[in-house]
Amino acid sequence: MAQLVLGIATSHSPQLSVSWDAWAMRGETDKQNPELIGTDGIVSGYDDLQARADVKRIAREITDEKFRKRHEENQRAIGRVADVLEKADLDVLVMVGDDQQEYLLDDNMPAVCIYWGDQILVKAGPPPSRRSGNRPLLGYSDKDRVVPTHSVLGKHLIQHLVENEFDIGRSNHLDPKRGRSEGGIGHAFSFVYHRLLGDRIVPTVPIMVNTYYPPNQPTPKRCYDLGRAIRGAIEAWPVEARVGFLASGGLSHFVVDEELDTLAMEGIKNKDIAKLSRLPRERMNSGNSEIRNWIVATGTTEHLEMKWSTYVPCYRSPAGTGCAMGFAEWS
Repeated sequence: MAQLVLGIATSHSPQLSVSWDAWAMRGETDKQNPELIGTDGIVSGYDDLQARADVKRIAREITDEKFRKRHEENQRAIGRVADVLEKADLDVLVMVGDDQQEYLLDDNMPAVCIYWGDQILVKAGPPPSRRSGNRPLLGYSDKDRVVPTHSVLGKHLIQHLVENEFDIGRSNHLDPKRGRSEGGIGHAFSFVYHRLLGDRIVPTVPIMVNTYYPPNQPTPKRCYDLGRAIRGAIEAWPVEARVGFLASGGLSHFVVDEELDTLAMEGIKNKDIAKLSRLPRERMNSGNSEIRNWIVATGTTEHLEMKWSTYVPCYRSPAGTGCAMGFAEWS
């Protein structure tokens, strides 16, 4: 039988792939976002958010020194995750991430969708809307490429999860006429290829969880149970294979919410499904919603030990906007 031998969770923010001196520029773009979720759960534009923010505390977080230090922390963590993946010598990597209308749209938005085709297209670099001016993109290839996916395990996961009463959407090709990805896999997954796998070829199974878009976002408990069921499916796969699981996304953004992140990480480290179920749902939307991917990973890796984790709150504006980066390993 297959063995689930490794778990990884990683942020995938475009802020990870620009130099530290471009962070303030990304903060400027936040001023155009009318749906910023404050740490109080209130949704507003930038000016109202700043009026409610602890501006004195945040001012200490947006200096060049802090930007540089946290950029370096992020790059070390990405390097460590890439090393862990390489040393694990995996036969297959199952990945869970959110699709932000790059492929799944409002005409058909399943809560969970498993890709079970034979290959996917990984587009070159983030799209222009995700770049900071003309800055070079750290670690991103400038060429499109086609990479293999594991259709056999993908089909097995679909069948096993349906038998365990999960209603699973499925897809076996990416239509270039659909969504913003132009036939490529979404950025939650392309980050893994560009920044973590590089030129190495590891067949994958992408699982798209609708973390972002109400009203059918899975609850935190359902995410934990989904992770458990994925692990059960992997262990029931009658093939000798070393399988890894990776969650892409999170932690809080586009407003850094250290309190929410602390609550989530406490529940994740302790595998405390009750604590995770009590996470404030009104603050689990927009970028914060990607914490759900970490919760899926927690359920999947319930039999493994968290070896290390890193938390890097990366503020980028006086209103407290930014991305809280997280990285972790279970083995």
